[in-house]
Amino acid sequence: MSKKVLIVDDEPNIVLSVEFLMRREGHEVVTASDGQEAMDLLAATRPDLMILDVMMPRKNGFEVCADVRADPALSRMPILMLTAKGREAEMKKGISLGADAYITKPFSTHDLVAKVHELLHRKKARG
Repeated sequence: MSKKVLIVDDEPNIVLSVEFLMRREGHEVVTASDGQEAMDLLAATRPDLMILDVMMPRKNGFEVCADVRADPALSRMPILMLTAKGREAEMKKGISLGADAYITKPFSTHDLVAKVHELLHRKKARG
C-alpha cells in the first residue's frame, strides 16, 4: 500500500535522489525546501513519514522535529533525520527531540530505503 512521504531538504540534488528512491518504492512524495514550508505542508498533506534535514533556512530540522512532536495531531508520525550533521551530540539531540532514526550524509540508498520501510511498518504496528 502506498504511503505518503514528506522530504524536507534545501539541497535540490538530495531531494531529487530521495524522491526517486521513494517513488520507486511506490510511495507518494511531497517535498519542502525549508522547515517553515514543511510545517505549512504537514497539516495540509498529512504524510505517513517525514525525511528531515537539519541545516535549512527559516526553520531548522531540530525546530521542525520539536514542533511536530509538540502537536498532538502530528506527534505519532515517524521522523527520519537525514543530515550531514553527524557528530554524536547532534545525533543525540535529534533523537532526544523525537526523531525516530538518524542517518548521516553521504548515505547508503539501501540503508535509507530499509529504514523507511522499518519506520512505516513500526507505525502500522503501533496503530
